[in-house]
Amino acid sequence: MRRGAKHTALLAGATGLVGGECLRALLASDRYERVTVLTRRDLGQAASHRKVRQVIVDFAQLESVREQLQAGHVFCALGTTIRKAGSQDRFREVDFEYPRLLAKLSLASGARHFSLVSALGASRTSPFFYSRVKGDLEHSLRDMRWPSLCFVRPSVIAGERAESRPLERLSGQLLRYAPATWRPVAASDIAGAMIATALREPPGVTVIESRDIPAAARA
Repeated sequence: MRRGAKHTALLAGATGLVGGECLRALLASDRYERVTVLTRRDLGQAASHRKVRQVIVDFAQLESVREQLQAGHVFCALGTTIRKAGSQDRFREVDFEYPRLLAKLSLASGARHFSLVSALGASRTSPFFYSRVKGDLEHSLRDMRWPSLCFVRPSVIAGERAESRPLERLSGQLLRYAPATWRPVAASDIAGAMIATALREPPGVTVIESRDIPAAARA
């Protein structure tokens, strides 16, 4: 893409903490002319923004809106907790199957860059189920051979959530003075790192570990 040209974005997970920050940053940026937002429920006032094209969809039925998934940059902030999901199978559906399908369909529609909110310690060989699911997803996306792919791996995510997550809040307080690898990371910095990387479109796979997220957001 020529220097100075406007970009288009596709965002999934805009009603969550990181996704909401990502949406705000994309709408404020003069580098993006359109933001397609995939959501399960109405965005409310944000849906009336001149840049926004809202697509309300059940993520299990993404195939039904595949013609609306055209964008240069894709940002995926989909995610839940095992407690909220209710089972490991349901958690895997939301945190693995939905992002994988989004990546597959958007790549086929011509997207050039995919940014994923992954997690610290993501690994297919992790003894922890949560981390294994994140590792499985990263591996699956690597196999798709994206022109430009970014995994952002935060520790505890800091910010004001609409839903109550007392364990995350407690762990964030305890880790505030921990080594940089484990410290909480602001949701706004995660969104900033994703967008800054997307605008560069580095070829191949970029992994941004938790301790490096604030610097990447300001790069």
